[in-house]
Amino acid sequence: MKKVTEIKQIKPAENTRKLRVAAYCRVSTDSDEQLESLENQRTHYEDYITAHDDWELAGIYIDEGITGTKKDKRPALMRLISDCENHRIDYVITKSLSRFSRNTTDCLELVRKLQALNIPILFERENLNTGSVEDELILAILSSMAEGESSSTSLNSKWSIQKRFRNGTFKIGYPPYGYDWNGEEMVVNPGQAKIVKEIFSDYLSGTGIYTIARKLNERGVPSKRKGKWNASTVKGILVNEKYTGDTIFQKTYTDGSYVRHINNGEKEKVLCEGHHEAIISHEDYNAAAALLSQHGREKGIIRGSDKYQARYAFSGRIICGECGGTFKRRIHTCTNRKYVAWVCSRHIEDKTACSMLYVKNDDIENAFITMLNKLIYSRRIILEPLLEKLKAESDDDGIKRIKELEDKLFQLSEQRQTLQRLMAQGYLDQAIYIGQQNELMTQTKGLQQEIDTLQNGGNRSYEQLKELKKLLRFTEKSPMLQDFSEELFTEYADRIIIYSRNFIGFELKCGLTLKERI
Repeated sequence: MKKVTEIKQIKPAENTRKLRVAAYCRVSTDSDEQLESLENQRTHYEDYITAHDDWELAGIYIDEGITGTKKDKRPALMRLISDCENHRIDYVITKSLSRFSRNTTDCLELVRKLQALNIPILFERENLNTGSVEDELILAILSSMAEGESSSTSLNSKWSIQKRFRNGTFKIGYPPYGYDWNGEEMVVNPGQAKIVKEIFSDYLSGTGIYTIARKLNERGVPSKRKGKWNASTVKGILVNEKYTGDTIFQKTYTDGSYVRHINNGEKEKVLCEGHHEAIISHEDYNAAAALLSQHGREKGIIRGSDKYQARYAFSGRIICGECGGTFKRRIHTCTNRKYVAWVCSRHIEDKTACSMLYVKNDDIENAFITMLNKLIYSRRIILEPLLEKLKAESDDDGIKRIKELEDKLFQLSEQRQTLQRLMAQGYLDQAIYIGQQNELMTQTKGLQQEIDTLQNGGNRSYEQLKELKKLLRFTEKSPMLQDFSEELFTEYADRIIIYSRNFIGFELKCGLTLKERI
């Protein structure tokens, strides 16, 4: 007789791991009231999370006194995302969309990143759980509202600041070197004020700003941020009107994309006289300003230009072939005759560190003319074969991809225009319009970033091909050159390599490096 034994079913062990829940909090100012609110939020989330038996507190991430308009400016939020990516968090709770992000693009990007990690976010005020939202339309609408709220708040804040500018009650949170902040106003720091007076006195006595910076470093005098002094730091003190006791408000401003710019007249400035105690008299300040202006005219510096290097075509573009240093422009005198020369900056500082001697400006210009004339004469031998080679390298990869991306951008543009027409004619609900426009804008931004990457760095041969075509068109039409042209140099050359006092090389934007004897 057969024996039958029943084998009981073995039940799988229950998953006893609790859900790891994190909370994110943010306040946009560091006032006492806001910090108290922040502490209340911390207590709320600690109690709320620990009240769930199947939850465990994975952390409370807090950004204090930080704006919500840009995600990369909030370290706690970035740490939260990093911990999610490292699988330390299963669920995220935050008070509202406006606390999480007031930028639509950033909000959608962060939500999608967490959704890809299978980590939902609960927005308490809106009662929105991204784990149960099939469509991102609601999220797009709400985050657009948050961004609009941020813009409105920003306008109100700017209006308040402008009012304080005009009545002289605006408080400078970070005073310049020479002053401290006592909680109510700027007060003179005696030790630093002594250095400020010394800087003005030395400069008005004929000492250059480079020498002033070097002497301060040699004496071990710390700068404002406890670092080294340099020419820019010294010049910044000489041009700062605050040392006279006056203050110009709104030297910088923030645009609609929350990017800060120097105010070159785009916005109104406000001068507040007698704002605080002076360190320097108006006479000394004006004399220093006049001296700086005079030196600038002598050296060809245009006020408001981007960089020191923009003064001359060769500035910042001549590299030492021996040590890799940058050459500086100098005026040499020989038998009562002055001429311009370029000297390695490292050789100037320490002759034992680099033995490269100076090169005359005229010799460099003549070598460039000779090099370009050779290209004009022999373009069919040098440039045309190189063009065919670059075409072969580029056609199969970068250029085709860029063309595809540009076609997609055109299609997205047409779709946005269609949505606008439908909305204007009343055929499309506003909520759907906003959601679809946000999606199209996100796609457009991604495509444009990929194109920029291919053109600027990801596909060097594409840039070289474009520059080579431009150079070839020039050599086909140009007669032989007689005089040096700064415009031609900046148009076709990247930089100059000084191999010796007899040989230099021109690195062209098309990828060629051509040597010339001088």
